[in-house]
Amino acid sequence: AAPVTAPAPPPRPAPAAVPTAVPTFDRGARSTEDPASLWVVVNKARPLAPLDYTPADLVGVPVPHVYEPRLRQEASVAAAAMFAGITRELGLRLQSQSAYRGFAAQTRVYDQAVRAHGQAAADASIARPGSSEHQTGLALDISSLPSRCALSACFADTPHGRWLQANAWRYGFLLRYPADKVAVTGYEFEPWHFRYIGVELAAEMRRTRVTTLEEFFGLPAAPGYP
Repeated sequence: AAPVTAPAPPPRPAPAAVPTAVPTFDRGARSTEDPASLWVVVNKARPLAPLDYTPADLVGVPVPHVYEPRLRQEASVAAAAMFAGITRELGLRLQSQSAYRGFAAQTRVYDQAVRAHGQAAADASIARPGSSEHQTGLALDISSLPSRCALSACFADTPHGRWLQANAWRYGFLLRYPADKVAVTGYEFEPWHFRYIGVELAAEMRRTRVTTLEEFFGLPAAPGYP
């Protein structure tokens, strides 16, 4: 008799493009004002309180990097998983350009930009001290490895940038400054800047097709400083 062969296992399903609805999603479950909240909304009209806030649980991020990154514990674990995800799925590699940046460091970066380009130009691209998402320990600037279009709008059109736009939500990250929401966020398109908000919120924003924290939580737009 001919040998009996076991049937081939079914192929693994691709990740869902749109997550399953969560009918009980509670938009008030976490604070949008507490700097220690994963859902804190920081922009030009909503500085951190206190301005010199420092996260209590900063840790290293075990990923390739330009400058040694630190993030809050939960965000660090998620970032490492996301970096591993693109390698597993596409054979591509990412690296961190910048992660946590404290009040003093942000002051130096901002003051240098003001001296070089003037305050109006600095305000268009660099957060004032106390108003930067990087100070929360939840924001990560990402580039490809090897670096291509680092910290430039053209990163959006690289395979790495496209994968991040399609898949970052699966790891709890949000592309924080979309191209069509400058009047809402106050920042030009930054396809490299991803903010950790947790998988629950990221999935709900993906499902509802709302792309900014300001709009999702019904907060005023922040095109500029008061």
